Amino acid sequence: MSAFSRKVAELTGTAEERIERLAGGDLSEVLLVPRGDGRAAVAKPAIGGAEAAMLRSIAAAGVPAPLVEAEYEGILLLDFVANDGIFSPAAWREIGSALHRLHARAGESYGWPVDYRLGTVELSNRPQSDWPRFWAEHRLVSTASVLDRPWRERVEALAEQVAELLPASPPPAHLHGDLWSGNILVAGGQLAALIDPACYHGHSEVDLAMVALFDTPPDEFWESYGPLDEGWEERRPLYQLFPALVHLRLFGPSYAGMVDRLLGEYGC
Repeated sequence: MSAFSRKVAELTGTAEERIERLAGGDLSEVLLVPRGDGRAAVAKPAIGGAEAAMLRSIAAAGVPAPLVEAEYEGILLLDFVANDGIFSPAAWREIGSALHRLHARAGESYGWPVDYRLGTVELSNRPQSDWPRFWAEHRLVSTASVLDRPWRERVEALAEQVAELLPASPPPAHLHGDLWSGNILVAGGQLAALIDPACYHGHSEVDLAMVALFDTPPDEFWESYGPLDEGWEERRPLYQLFPALVHLRLFGPSYAGMVDRLLGEYGC
């Protein structure tokens, strides 16, 4: 077992051999910890209290999220949420309506009270009133800044066009920020919880673009979410570029083709 699992065992008073590693957890170690009362908890590294606050904020919007049990010495303990992984049309319909509720919880500006990170990718959430500038600087250029020069130059060229491609001041929706099926738990045809958030306030189309990048939500999802603003299809590749760049940084050249395709949508 790892140093993290030993620390979790000590904190929770659980025998280390009873702790299991959960599937997934691409960016950090995630453990299943049985408790004495028959329940189970999920233990994962804490990022300065930010994830706990994000999960509470999602729940406050009326969207299912794991309950935060405790946070101590860099360990975040959450209630375990059972799921069957079956994304039925009924489940997608509920996901769509829940996401609409989350996005309706608007902020006063774009960003979040604290910065965050996805693995080794640092995310600046410094508040901005100019949405295209936030997206260009804090999501595209900053994420590409450590990539090879050809990637950086292509992203920078696209960043110069962003003000012409995105609305200047869409409602600052409450975003999940890392929305794909791996971060959506479903059970019995219902949404069980949204997990692993990277929340900030921004254009609602950001979450919708990401969930469509790695999954193919059926009509039920789009119908329950509700109508989208004109031009959303033209904006989608620009919003999908950010998670593609993150994956290129974290997981390597297998995502180069995706980034190349999305940049090519705008002639960059």
